[in-house]
Amino acid sequence: MLRTSPKINIFISCAILLVIFFFLYVYSKNYITFSSFCKPHTASVQDEKLIVEKIIKINECSRKDNWYIGDLTMAPGLSYAQPSTLKGRTDVNSVTNWNAPLVWEGTFDPAVIDEIYIKMDPRVAVVVFAVGKYTRFLPGFIESGEKYFLVGFRVTYYIFTDNKEEVPKVQLGKGRAISVLDVPSAKRWQEVVLGRMKWATIAIDKQIRNEADYLFMMDIDSVFHNRFGAESLSRLSAVLHRGYYKSTHRDKFPYERRQESTAYIPAGAGDYYYTAAVWGGYLEDMFNLVKYCYEQSEADAKKNIEAVWQEESHLNKYLLYNKPAKVLSPEYLWSDYDTVPSDIRVVRISQLVKNYKEVRPNGGQ
Repeated sequence: MLRTSPKINIFISCAILLVIFFFLYVYSKNYITFSSFCKPHTASVQDEKLIVEKIIKINECSRKDNWYIGDLTMAPGLSYAQPSTLKGRTDVNSVTNWNAPLVWEGTFDPAVIDEIYIKMDPRVAVVVFAVGKYTRFLPGFIESGEKYFLVGFRVTYYIFTDNKEEVPKVQLGKGRAISVLDVPSAKRWQEVVLGRMKWATIAIDKQIRNEADYLFMMDIDSVFHNRFGAESLSRLSAVLHRGYYKSTHRDKFPYERRQESTAYIPAGAGDYYYTAAVWGGYLEDMFNLVKYCYEQSEADAKKNIEAVWQEESHLNKYLLYNKPAKVLSPEYLWSDYDTVPSDIRVVRISQLVKNYKEVRPNGGQ
């Protein structure tokens, strides 16, 4: 029998172990992966908790967050007026100080922009809340939307209501649909406003993100009067509030000024004052914004604080530090209460005159 020295036996054992470890390493590299087909996150390396969550939450991959406005291509043969580099709207500003478009009538060609964007075939969600007596506004909103809102695009109206029986049967265009979702009734109109962010966050996360690429939040007590088209589409589109877009100093904007609130904006800060009655953007960007408004409202509630203008205050705080990719002029939400000035050449959608004491659950208080 061949005998070997103890030193040789130790050497052979180590060699065998090295070979075993080598094959285990090769095997693990080929068959055990910790990768994700989701978009890469932008968290810092130090944020270990977030990194782990992104790895182990496999269901993140099911979220449709990869739809983007594509190349601005146009088929030959479309007839339209030649654009000018020297002439345009001179009575209003058409660009923000962060170089985003500020959209007015006369700053785009409807034929050109619709022809470009409709080929991208986005699925557009419109989220509205019709709670209590506000169901009476559903027919006017939907019927007028079918005439003027993103005509030719795929649109689904997501109606959150506490009374399904009052959702009207409206003749819809091709590729258009209505989806009805249940929400509880409310005793205060403020609860409806704040509740919108909660229920919208849940619905987007569980349902709408699988059915839409782009999402608008809109107030139901409104009617479309003229085209509301592809010029409104962007990563995040915010609408200038009709009451503060002309000459109001930003220190006079109705921002939340109490430092105790998460919506607090200090004096000397601010760009514009945006309305919360119309806003839109990519599905995932809107989800982040809606969820932000909900979570900030909840944080305030724990301190017994309610922002001065509910989710509108949180919206303005968010957009101050996360600039919208497009700012839409007050054409995109006017009000029947107000006279239309000369700089508003077309009213695209307008809020209706109503008796708040009669339609709101707590008499408008």
